[in-house]
Amino acid sequence: MIKILANDGIDPVGKKLLEEAGFQVDTQTIPQDELPEKLQAYDAITVRSATKVRKALIDACPNLKLIGRGGVGLDNIDVEYAQSKNIPVYNTPASSSLSVAELVLGHLFTGARFLQDSNRKMPVEGNTKFNDLKKAYAKGIELRGKTLGIMGFGRIGREVAKAALGLGMTVLAYDLYPFDPELELVLGGGTIVRVPVTAATTEEIIAQSDFITLHTPFIEKPILGAEEFAKMKKGVGVINCSRGGLIDELALVEALNSGKVAFAGLDVFDNEPTPRAEILTHPKISLTPHIGASTNEAQERVGTELANLIINHFKQ
Repeated sequence: MIKILANDGIDPVGKKLLEEAGFQVDTQTIPQDELPEKLQAYDAITVRSATKVRKALIDACPNLKLIGRGGVGLDNIDVEYAQSKNIPVYNTPASSSLSVAELVLGHLFTGARFLQDSNRKMPVEGNTKFNDLKKAYAKGIELRGKTLGIMGFGRIGREVAKAALGLGMTVLAYDLYPFDPELELVLGGGTIVRVPVTAATTEEIIAQSDFITLHTPFIEKPILGAEEFAKMKKGVGVINCSRGGLIDELALVEALNSGKVAFAGLDVFDNEPTPRAEILTHPKISLTPHIGASTNEAQERVGTELANLIINHFKQ
């Protein structure tokens, strides 16, 4: 019997599919430092973002026949090394795209109307300083007619663009690879229309956007740092629901304090799970704890897709 360790969990639907196909699935979390020993008892491991499957762990577990990632990014897995050892690596890039895109829009709406600060202060000052708070939050902005720059135009970036176009925004999009600039929007009654976005360079996005959202793979150097913030419009909003490290967080705090950046929305951080205090306490930052893909619907889709990938692999 094939034994699978779902070390970061798996949706019950996915677990059921695997068990019905004759696999044993264990969902207890084994600490990272204990994996080299305890993973010896399994044929496959599935992870999300918490567990790391690096070269040393792969070398320690010659029995390993498959690595699965419930999500899009593979930054926590040494993919090429695993493949060099004939260990396939599967992920579920399509399943969580809509959930992440909706969280991006949530952060946009939050920052545009000061909801992050209002929700902190209303419980404390709402009874005594209601009119002061009303005045403080009276200069919100609408998203309609504004320009959204999307850096990284894969599945998630395209879902964000669809929502932005539906709100009446102008969309500038950049990707490392050539892409189709037309998107299919489904209107009421099921009518489908194709609407184009504008392909742009990173420099054009930085200079022209009212809001910028990041959807790129992890790289060694931040995409947005002090130099990039200096070239942005005054009052820009910045969203990162992609990966920690894409924004220079200290430069972001300086840009927020100066007013160059009006607000930021962050779902990912440099130092997870212990983000900087300057980030956690800043009144202009909307915060979520890396929950972009964490909706019931997305997790069911992720679990189902990952289970089917594993079943199909071992059947072959």
